[in-house]
Formats: sequence, C-alpha cells, structure tokens
Amino acid sequence: MPFTLTNLRDDPEDVGSNFDGPPDLEFRMATNLLGLEHSSLTLQRIPPDYRFPYGHTHATQEEVYIVVGGRGRMAVDDEVVDLRKWDAVRVPPGSWRGYEAGPEGLELLIVGAPNLGDDPRGDVEGARDWWPEQS
Repeated sequence: MPFTLTNLRDDPEDVGSNFDGPPDLEFRMATNLLGLEHSSLTLQRIPPDYRFPYGHTHATQEEVYIVVGGRGRMAVDDEVVDLRKWDAVRVPPGSWRGYEAGPEGLELLIVGAPNLGDDPRGDVEGARDWWPEQS
C-alpha cells in the first residue's frame, strides 16, 4: 500500500500520564503508526488553564506547532506569544519551548523533522516547570 492511515484521536496510545499532569492531559504520537521516515507527528491536548509541565529543546529537530483548537500561550526561549486556532509556530533546533492552555484548553498538532528514529529522546533536553521568568 503506498499510503498509511491512522486516526490521531483513536489509534495512537495516549501517553499523557507519563508527564505527571492531570488525567485529561493528552499526548498521542503518530510517527510510527504512520510509518513516517523523515518527520514526526504528535497530537497534544492541554486542559484548560494548564501549563504543559515540561519545556524542552532539540539538538537537531525543528518543530512546527499548529493550533487546531482552543487558545493559549507559547514560550520560545525568552519570548511568549499568544496562540489562537490555526496559528503555526516554527521552533528551530536549539530553542527552548513550552506552552500553556487558555480557559478553553489548547489542542496542538506538532510536526517535527528530521525523524529522530529509534532514539527520539536522545535529541531532546527537557526541564520540568521551564518557563521564561518575566511571564
């Protein structure tokens, strides 16, 4: 078959509980299910008025965060920007990033490239409760 199909809400396992957040924090990685070779894809749903508990940076992967529902804010290094539906934020390798939901929650599709292969955590550095101090 020359294509793959998966339902981002139903098919990938929800690993949101791995991030020590509330029970309705949703994190679904579709990269392997889709057989992606050069990129990655994740669906995240952050509950209302909640900040994702970890900030992170990648050594080689750039990411694009696409807001598909709700509103919130995103921090990239020392900058904080407001997010609304259909905003897209590109974050280059080496920049720290984190995000938080507004009153209606925040739903994101995250596309990364290159695909990090069998060791996706090897490219990432994370920090619990990371957020720029001035906000």
